[in-house]
Formats: sequence, C-alpha cells, structure tokens
Amino acid sequence: MPSVTEKEGLSKKTESSSPAPLRILVVDDEINIRKTLIVCLESDGHHVTAVGQPRDALSEASRRSFDLAFVDIRLGTEDGLDLVPVLLATAPWLKIIIITAYASIDSAIEAMRRGATDYIPKPFTPAQIQLAVRKAFEMRTLEQRIAGLQEDLGRAHPEIDFTSAHAAMQRAVNLARQAAASEATILLRGESGTGKTMLARAIHSWSRRAEKPMGVVSCPSFSRDLLESELFGHVKGAFTGAVRDQPGRIAACEGGTLFLDEISDLPLSLQPKLLRFVQEKEYERIGEAIPRKADVRLIAATNIDLEAAVKDGRFREDLFYRINVIQVEIPPLRQRPEDIVGLAERLLVFHGRANHRHNLSFTAEARDALRRYAWPGNVRELSNVVERAAILGRGDRIGVESLPAVLAPLDASPKIGDPVTLERIEEEHVRRVLAGAKSLQEAADILGIDQATLWRRRKKYGV
Repeated sequence: MPSVTEKEGLSKKTESSSPAPLRILVVDDEINIRKTLIVCLESDGHHVTAVGQPRDALSEASRRSFDLAFVDIRLGTEDGLDLVPVLLATAPWLKIIIITAYASIDSAIEAMRRGATDYIPKPFTPAQIQLAVRKAFEMRTLEQRIAGLQEDLGRAHPEIDFTSAHAAMQRAVNLARQAAASEATILLRGESGTGKTMLARAIHSWSRRAEKPMGVVSCPSFSRDLLESELFGHVKGAFTGAVRDQPGRIAACEGGTLFLDEISDLPLSLQPKLLRFVQEKEYERIGEAIPRKADVRLIAATNIDLEAAVKDGRFREDLFYRINVIQVEIPPLRQRPEDIVGLAERLLVFHGRANHRHNLSFTAEARDALRRYAWPGNVRELSNVVERAAILGRGDRIGVESLPAVLAPLDASPKIGDPVTLERIEEEHVRRVLAGAKSLQEAADILGIDQATLWRRRKKYGV
C-alpha cells in the first residue's frame, strides 16, 4: 500500500499554485490503488474516472475526453504498456503517466517509446502525484499555446483593439464582452469582412476558456463529407482514405471554444448532428456508434439573413433558435466613417512592421480618400488596401498615389486654380516630374533646383 494513503499527506498542497481542474483517467487493477489516487486527485479538485481493466479504460475514453491518464504497467494478465498507443490513437493530446511496482530502466524507456510522458514507481507520495499532474498540465498548456501561435502566424492577421467612436459598434463590443463571461452560444452577424472572426477570437480571450484551445472552421471551405469529418472526426476505415482515427475539431477544442464561420453554409444533412451537440454536448464520430461528450463553447457567424434561410427551408428553425441565444450585430464599415482613419492607421503600423517599414503615416489627402470610400469589403478590404500601400509607398508618408485607383482616381490630383495650398501643388508637381524623369539629375534640371534641394523635397513629401 503506497504511503499516499496517509490522511495527513492527502490534504497537503504543494507551495506552487495547482493546475486548473483536469479530467483524469486512472487504470489500475488494484482497487486500493484506485481509491488512493481518486482521493489524492479529487482533493486537488480534479475530475477522476477509475477503472480496473484496459477494455473499461477504452470504453471510458471513447465516451468522453480526458486530459491525463495514470496507467499501471501490469493489469492482471495484460500489459498496461499496450494500452498507451491505443489511448493516444483515440486522443493524441492525452498525457499518460505509467505507474508500477516493478520499476526498471528498460520498462521506463519502453513506456516513453510508446508515448507515455512520465513514469512513477510505487510506492508514491502525494507530492509525487501532484508534481506529475502539474508537469503534464504545463506540457499540455504549452502545446496548446504553441498550436495557437502557429495558427496565428499562419494567418498573420493584425491585432484589432475594437476601439470605436461609433455608437452601434460600441454596443456590439460591449455586448460581446458581457456575453464572453457566460457559457451561452453566441451568433455574430455582419457583412463579409466586418471582423466577425476577430471578434470571435476576442470573445474567447475574454472568457474563462481563454487558456483552452480555440478552433475555427469555415463551413463553405469543406464539402459535406469533409466538413462532417472535420467537425466530428472519424474512425479508421470509416470511408475510403480513412487510414487512421481522426478526433475532429470538437474533441480538439475540449474545454475551449469552437467558431463556425458562415454557419449558413452548413449542409442540411449535418444540421441535426450539430443541433444534438449544441443541446446535449454529445456527438458521434463517423463510422462509430459510441456517443461522446465534449465541453466546448460554440460561437457561430453568418453574413446572410438566417431568418429568410429558415423560411426557405435552407436552415433548421430549431438550430437557429439554439445558436441565436445572444446575437451580436457588427455594423459595416461604411456606417462608421469616424472609425476608418484610426483603424487604417493601426493597420498601417502592423503592415509596416510586417514589411520592415517603420514610422509610416498617411498624408491628409490619403486620409480623406480613405474616409470618403464606401468600403464594400469592410475591414478586410481596408486591411488589403493598407497592406498594398505599406509595400508600394516610396517614403514614410503614404499619399493617394499609393492607394488603388478606386480610392484615388487620376482626376483627383489638384489643378492650377483649385482651392488647395501652394505646397500641395508643388508636391504634386515634384511627384509627376520624378515619375517621368530618367534620373534625379534630370528631375532636378526640369524643376530648376539642385539635387540637394530635390533630396529635401523628396524627404518632405515622402517620395
């Protein structure tokens, strides 16, 4: 009997802070060991499921997701090490700790080779168990953060602080912040490019689930069969090409958030399956009849009128009401012109840094052009325009000539007699001469100034 049974030891905490509550599976054929681990782990706030046989462990792992498993190396007549790769095939993120009364270097090496993350000999103490749990928790947290960072780097999107001077946008952001603290399903509505994905990520970061994974699935990006597998997963042999088990995004987001972008494109045949998950937190993988549970918060987004889709029979009414618990409407950019320049300037800083250009700024004419444009593509279009300007602009000052023609048409240049300053006329003249001259000396000769003066003009106007 391990010393962890000592009552005083069970209540003792380590000095460092305990990890967040974990779902832990204990597999040991000795009932006293199981009870001991249950008491030790539950006293630290963890949720424990304990079984004595490998088949029961696999049955439990097929129904719910676990963060950590303690597996005895000898389970009656069976080898606990054989269970390790099978559990990992079901849940690749699972951390497995081998416990044994027959510790040896060879068995420890073999355990690690098969995928275990730690190895504890019996008898063990509460401090050893707590340390092993903490190490596993820190390893899993680090993996999740790395995965999130890799996903962010792949998208290379700027951080948006949602600062707004527009009342409707302020209401939307405030509502999203309030809703983030709850567990309610949220429906984000707005035109394409308004920033629904960025707001969904912000909601996740504001929520109690921020340290857990967030998955993003764009419903129009997948065929019906691929979307079902992406969401719910599949088992090996479920269909042609299914050469291994695939857990699916729902399982990968355990404890976190799943964002379904453009949910209106979810095929009708998949909508009942999603409805079941939203209502009961239960689903099944393709090719498997075993119901699984998952603790995942859902955020959905759409750019169409879902009520009209319900009337047309393209979207289930019961699913609509289930996902429309809290609705956040994001106004299009054209309705909040007071936000355009500030947002463009923040995007210019981001895209400037990404292209190794610092201290970029817009001229007054460029800011006016940005403000006047209707932005049918919303924030996404604005970001693309600013990125283009950050790349193509010649100097630190981004003028209208670095903007697309749709924002700054050719006839927008000032003419003699227009109500503009002499400086503006001079800037336009210098720009045009430089654009047409074969060399700086030729441009200086045309302008009637020396090269040093031309250099100062270029620096002044950002040419």
